[in-house]
Amino acid sequence: MTESAVSLRTLLEEHTMPAAEALTRREDGDALRCLACGHRCLVRKGRHGACFVRFHRDGMLRVPTGYVSALAVDPIEKKPFYHVLPGAGALSFGMLGCNFHCPFCQNWMTSQTLRDERAVVRPRFVSARRIVELAVEHHCPVITSTYNEPLITSEWAVQIFRLGRDHGLLGAYVSNGNATPEVLEYIRPWVDVCNVDLKAFCEKTYRALGGRLESVLDTIRRLHQMNFWIEVVTLVVPGLNDSDDELARMAAFLAGVSPDIPWHVTAFHPDYKMNDRGRTPAATLRRAWDIGRREGLRYVYAGNLPGMVEHCENTCCPGCGRELIVRHGFSVRENHLKGACCPDCGERIAGIWQPRGSQQAPA
Repeated sequence: MTESAVSLRTLLEEHTMPAAEALTRREDGDALRCLACGHRCLVRKGRHGACFVRFHRDGMLRVPTGYVSALAVDPIEKKPFYHVLPGAGALSFGMLGCNFHCPFCQNWMTSQTLRDERAVVRPRFVSARRIVELAVEHHCPVITSTYNEPLITSEWAVQIFRLGRDHGLLGAYVSNGNATPEVLEYIRPWVDVCNVDLKAFCEKTYRALGGRLESVLDTIRRLHQMNFWIEVVTLVVPGLNDSDDELARMAAFLAGVSPDIPWHVTAFHPDYKMNDRGRTPAATLRRAWDIGRREGLRYVYAGNLPGMVEHCENTCCPGCGRELIVRHGFSVRENHLKGACCPDCGERIAGIWQPRGSQQAPA
């Protein structure tokens, strides 16, 4: 390990707190079972979990706190959420680490810290209260844990979202979905919306990325059952997950959970360790959009190629076909919703269309 990586590890270990009791179980002598993600790591003294940032010291599971790797105001469409407060700003923060090791990761400098010696992003230290203050100052109705895997830093996110609730702010996760029932119960009082990355519909692919397909599918089911607002994104990677068969199986699964789950099929570009193929063509995204609609999903969106995918960026009424929200990339050009309904036929459109202060539940 390089000197800079050792220094970063030491610095991060100094900014930790005890794990939530709900996310820890003592067993097998002095070992601790971490329940923050689907790996359910058995962490012995002096060792860390698969994420590299949750570790066992002095009989206690220690977890990250008090810093960010990145902090920015993003359009909520960038997360992507298309059925949550269109056009709103989302105060977005990330920490360091991930429980997967995807070779096509587009945030690898933060997600692969302590796993890849090239990923050495220096943290910025900040309080939970200050993050909430920044959201209020920038008129952001949503705070989002993103850029790395939020499940493995759930204690810190809950601190922030708990304070944000006093200001009527929504809490959001952008996650790979490798969750446990325990962590979903832990975050449920404070996290309102979740975007899950369904990376493939093949167990072999998931094993190569460091996870299990069934863990992610179970998370999607549970999120829906627990009344989180959920949207799903699939990075369509040429030669990896772009066959008609695999896309159809993904769409059919989502439609079986709920046809109202928005599915974002987004374009890959060469990054990190996957530079052996070109970008996803617009035609592939349009094909994925057609497949999603054919399998019964009411809301399918093509992303990362603004202006190149015809109508596939827009929200249309599933009742009468009226274009309700017109987008170009992350920009909302037109919004014709009347409350949560189509102004022409009155069809109710699933989503969260008003800030928390309006007391609107997910449609």
